[in-house]
Amino acid sequence: MEFAKRLEYLQANVFADMDQAKARAIAAGKDLIDLSLGSSDLPAAPHVLDAIAQSLPDRSTHGYLLFHGTRAFREAAASWYTSKFGISVDPETEVLPLIGSQEGTAHLPLAVLNPGDFALLLDPGYPSHAGGVYLASGQIYPMPLREENGFLPVFADIPAPVLAQSRMMVLSYPHNPTSAIAPLAFFQEAVAFCQQHNLVLVHDFPYVDLVFTQGSQNSQLLAPSILQADPEKSVSIEFFTLSKSYNMGGFRVGYAIGNAKLIRALRQVKAAVDFNQYRGILNGAIAALTGSQAQVSTVVKTFRQRRDAFIDALHRINWQVPTPDATMYIWAKLPETWNDSIQFCTELVETTGVAASPGAGFGKFGEGYVRFALVHDPAILETAVERIATFLHSR
Repeated sequence: MEFAKRLEYLQANVFADMDQAKARAIAAGKDLIDLSLGSSDLPAAPHVLDAIAQSLPDRSTHGYLLFHGTRAFREAAASWYTSKFGISVDPETEVLPLIGSQEGTAHLPLAVLNPGDFALLLDPGYPSHAGGVYLASGQIYPMPLREENGFLPVFADIPAPVLAQSRMMVLSYPHNPTSAIAPLAFFQEAVAFCQQHNLVLVHDFPYVDLVFTQGSQNSQLLAPSILQADPEKSVSIEFFTLSKSYNMGGFRVGYAIGNAKLIRALRQVKAAVDFNQYRGILNGAIAALTGSQAQVSTVVKTFRQRRDAFIDALHRINWQVPTPDATMYIWAKLPETWNDSIQFCTELVETTGVAASPGAGFGKFGEGYVRFALVHDPAILETAVERIATFLHSR
């Protein structure tokens, strides 16, 4: 049986290898502390669950849900966005429901790229961004993210021949895995660059609320929307999810806001692949977006406390790691005696039961780093660091 060549690019998966290492650790009797997956351990809010529960007996929610049936959700998303960022949004033409932001980043290349076209992606970056380009038979030009540049790409370094074949650029700040934040001035530069070179500008924005320096009520000051730099929505589309701010990762609900032509093109791709979520889930999402935002503040406070506990514990064992201002991750340079992130993470989990994500899994320029997800309470995080200390001292 012969398969499409595009699958060749999807075969290598560092995270699948890490899952096997975790399985070996469990089989060997290790008590697993999994800090490798950015899936929140916090619950969805009661009023969200109530909205979903109240939908279940309603027979009208049991059938297929087409685009026009999502109007109430699209209005809620548009209202949420305008309230937060002060930019008006047309819920009919500039909003599209998604099964998480990952669906958007994976499917949009099918609407934008022809075979052989380039997409400009962050390196290190979220793996599904590359997967969507490969499914569209596109090529990837990695934009290196270096600490000395604040983990922001340098657009002037992109070769002219690559730009001539490029159709889209994908950004994502606050950034997974580095936790970097991009200022509005950077986004303004990105918009001007994409307008100049006729590029679609994609911004994946799952960590819109998970910023710590000034608190969640001022998060938009620290984590700007790409549409604040492109209020006319001339080249831009932005992807949101309810997975992080509202702890609804398993419910698979997100949305896109942006240029009406891009929204329509993505809608065409989506229509060929699936319908929408169960209407009850969208009712829960509406409750999340329009109801009390107190839980969002609680989520931010919780991850801030976990960040502080984990960083303090690392510093106590003389692993000096900068304190991030955003996201639910710690991006740490490997200890001096290590230079292979996959080997480090594999041996760490098999020896101690502590699982982390190797930086190499996020791209070539992620090598030399490891990412820890703060998905446990402080006491467990401190236990993880104690095990890490024992591991490092045994080397």
